[in-house]
Amino acid sequence: MATAIKMAPNWREQLGDKLVTPEEAVAHIKSGDRITASIAHMTPFTLLHALAGRLMELERVVVNYSAALFAFDLPGIGERFRLESFYLSPIDRALFHDGKGEFIPVSYYRAGHLPPGLEDFNVYLMTVSPPDANGEVNFGDFQIMSKLCARNAGLVIAEIDPHSIRIGGDNSMHISEIDYFVERTVGMPQMAMPPVSEEERRTTDTICSLVAKELVPDRATLQVGVGSTSGAMMAYLRGHRELGMQTEIIPVGTTDLVREGVLTGKHKKIFPGLVVGSGFATGTPRAQLEYADGNPVFQLYDFNFTDDVRTIAREEGLISINNALCVDLTGQVGSESVGHQMYTGTGGQIAFGVGASLAGGKSIIVLPASALAAGQRVSRITPSLPPASVFTLPRAFVHYVVTEYGVARLMGKSLRERARELVAVSHPDFRNELAAEARRMYG
Repeated sequence: MATAIKMAPNWREQLGDKLVTPEEAVAHIKSGDRITASIAHMTPFTLLHALAGRLMELERVVVNYSAALFAFDLPGIGERFRLESFYLSPIDRALFHDGKGEFIPVSYYRAGHLPPGLEDFNVYLMTVSPPDANGEVNFGDFQIMSKLCARNAGLVIAEIDPHSIRIGGDNSMHISEIDYFVERTVGMPQMAMPPVSEEERRTTDTICSLVAKELVPDRATLQVGVGSTSGAMMAYLRGHRELGMQTEIIPVGTTDLVREGVLTGKHKKIFPGLVVGSGFATGTPRAQLEYADGNPVFQLYDFNFTDDVRTIAREEGLISINNALCVDLTGQVGSESVGHQMYTGTGGQIAFGVGASLAGGKSIIVLPASALAAGQRVSRITPSLPPASVFTLPRAFVHYVVTEYGVARLMGKSLRERARELVAVSHPDFRNELAAEARRMYG
């Protein structure tokens, strides 16, 4: 493993007059500005706190902030500040359900271009590492679109996190491209993770074991989506050989497989020998991040590059593994809403489902067969997607659906055959009902 590049010992002197207080930095934001910010665990918490302090001074401000870890539920939100998002989190879900924020669908990405809905923001707030001796700051373990957003904004303010690691790839920029810097004084809040029941543990164990045993051969290159089921996948691949990874979010446990020689990337068609993504999963243990710090095996690139279907399709044989909230009897996938209420967002599921298919690989959807809603067990395999639900991934790009009851093999099959496959992996309590609906619809 390479030695991590260290921050310059005199980095504050390097920044000179650009290093200001958070209040001085956000004083440059004016009414009518359109602001976006880096997301998830690279949220610029200090800057957003300072911006919130100006809420009653400004008006007609738009803030596009996704995968939120900062609570924007403040007086004036929805009035003086308009909140937008393309990916909801537990922190802000209720805010959007109450109509105080507006969801912007983002479903496709082109290398070198911000997606529709993000291309016209003039202020970017982001988190970076301290500069190195060459004046380069790094986006740490979660770039997503930071570099491209910064280069498209008229005002760029960076919050320096002294604990940020440094990852290679296209993951740094020079201090000359940034207008102001502040030092972090407000860190990420402590968040209690919801308890995981024994049933959920058994379900995840069974699903991931099935995928690893039946659908992931040695030498395969993987994309693994974030989520409670697919996000646990890496721990089940320890018996494999010479795997690769070409993904959007590098899942927890990836560094362990690199260290153990399981994940080598030796047979990748693009970026051979490298683990490539746009960020590391939120919640990745610090020890895993420190292994990646300065390690040339790990490289981060802009989300619009990693999730461009044209990039994905170049990785011949790519296996894409993603979560769903529900799947209908034809294989259509709903992954981002509960009815009309948004739950998360599209992310890269469409891009990787389509891209893996074009690469001649496998598009795999994983989900528990049932869920408890208001104390009642409901099937997550449904005759059709629930009314007003977002239809995320078309059935033609879903090759396998895996629940704790088995693997439904859908590729190349008729609607009737698909329904039979999916009924077979549904929860036993719902199979008769689902089979009856399948007969009614498809004979």
